[in-house]
Amino acid sequence: MIRTMVYHRKKIWVVFIVCAALLLGLVGRLLYLMGAQSEYYSKKADDLHERERDIKAARGKILDINGNILADNRTVCTVSVIHSQMKDPEKVIQVLARELTMDEEIIRKKVEKVSSIERIRTNVEKATGDAIREYALAGVKVDEDYKRYYPCGSLASKVLGFTGGDNQGIIGLEVKYDEILKGEPGKILTVTDARGVEIDGTGERRKEPVAGNTLRTSLDVNIQKYAQQAALKVMEEKQAERVSILLMNPQNGEIYACVNVPEFDLNDPFTLNTEETEGTSSDGKKKQDLLNQMWRNPCLNDTYEPGSTFKIITMAAGLEEGVVSTEDRFFCPGYKVVEDRRIHCAKRTGHGAQNFVEGAQNSCNPVFIEVGLRLGVDNYYKYFKQFGLLKKTGIDLPGEAGTIMHNPKNMGEVELATVSFGQSFQITPIQLATTVSAIINGGNRITPHFGISVESVDGTEVQTLEYPVETGIVSGETSQTVRTILETVVSEGSGKNAGIEGFSIGGKTATSQTLPRGSGRYISSFLGFAPAEDPKVLALCIIHNPKGMYYGGIIAAPVVRSIFENVLPYLGIEKTVTETPSGENQADGVD
Repeated sequence: MIRTMVYHRKKIWVVFIVCAALLLGLVGRLLYLMGAQSEYYSKKADDLHERERDIKAARGKILDINGNILADNRTVCTVSVIHSQMKDPEKVIQVLARELTMDEEIIRKKVEKVSSIERIRTNVEKATGDAIREYALAGVKVDEDYKRYYPCGSLASKVLGFTGGDNQGIIGLEVKYDEILKGEPGKILTVTDARGVEIDGTGERRKEPVAGNTLRTSLDVNIQKYAQQAALKVMEEKQAERVSILLMNPQNGEIYACVNVPEFDLNDPFTLNTEETEGTSSDGKKKQDLLNQMWRNPCLNDTYEPGSTFKIITMAAGLEEGVVSTEDRFFCPGYKVVEDRRIHCAKRTGHGAQNFVEGAQNSCNPVFIEVGLRLGVDNYYKYFKQFGLLKKTGIDLPGEAGTIMHNPKNMGEVELATVSFGQSFQITPIQLATTVSAIINGGNRITPHFGISVESVDGTEVQTLEYPVETGIVSGETSQTVRTILETVVSEGSGKNAGIEGFSIGGKTATSQTLPRGSGRYISSFLGFAPAEDPKVLALCIIHNPKGMYYGGIIAAPVVRSIFENVLPYLGIEKTVTETPSGENQADGVD
């Protein structure tokens, strides 16, 4: 009996001790939660009773060099519904379907979906958003938002690019400088009860968005318009497939204009600029493929055979290496035999006897083939690399294509001969313009670019954008000689249709046949610069598959002349030539 009583007492004490320990543990845990962890759980509780809505930041503007707005924002609205707060779902469905011109069933699915917040439509015009707000429908939220707007429509469309529904850049400068332009979004916080219904009187807490910075570019709206008008005119007159025109400063790489017609409407970028607007095209391409093609910028995304404009590179390499001089004599019978190939000149009857300068004026293939052969494969490839043709230009746009060139191990005399006058390989227009700029500016390979500076919303400069320059591409003497020769090409040779009375202009014509040879499809082009003695502007015009007369000197050179007639005075470039050119074409070239 006594043993039993002792046993029970011990058991009671054990239970008491265990209970006391548990109680102390709970008190300790409570003190820990109320003390050390109070802030953490307080925040958790707040989060459970807060509903969050994003506020888009105003995207930074894109300006031309003179401050003209190229890309801006328009105020639009985002319409959303909160399931737990709606008191009359049927009325909500009817009103939103009517005001947003949407199918009732589509809205019904969103309204009946149990979620914290369901977005009905974005980019709603502000007037429509205001009209919906006036209904004061419980559970319907109308938040102001921003939509990208391009005041100039299609101007420089393939340079500027556009944004998607989330206001993020998709192509062009919009995507290249997205980090600068996008800003930081804000938030709207509302307090709800356990059922998710907003508590009256608590109001909203807002974290204001931070607007993106402004990008100032080297584009000039007026020069872009001059170039685009000229491109559209020749495209219509020659029924060409497309026309590309580049204008840049060869001294520093700033691009004044970049035209690729047909352009597309930046405010409606998902509508094709061709007759094929639905489904698939005749050759089976889907609409997305056509859109991707429409958005491409041929000046840097596509390569082509440059033809005789590339003779400028052969000229510079030959002069720099010392394998040719301006007084060297050549004879052109209308062709040149290389190994077992007879490679023809544009003038099948030949140019006869001529010096190197006259060969350039005539755009004589045999002359430049001979210069290329004198250089040899190793030397020619050395200058190809030295001039920067084997690397990309580094232009501040996405998707730049690289040069497509023979492997030097597989490059024989025939390949060398054709490369010497600009065929059997491919480069981009921006690569050609950049390389020629280095040759005529004294030997500095500049980086072509659009971005000039970054500015805050109030216009204060935040950052000056800088780009690499590679010096010593050619000697100053070679650069001067090339400029002088190319000036005579315009004043006396095949580029005479680019001449403007009173201005010294240098340039080179080109006419190349696209692959497959014999297809009857040509690319006509002209590269010109002014003033010839100290170039301040370089222009490249490329016309794809013109109908009828297709020689670059006849149809592309006049395009550059018409642009220069407007642009040179606009840039403050004064006339320097006092004697009126005779107008006689002393050269026989038709390139």
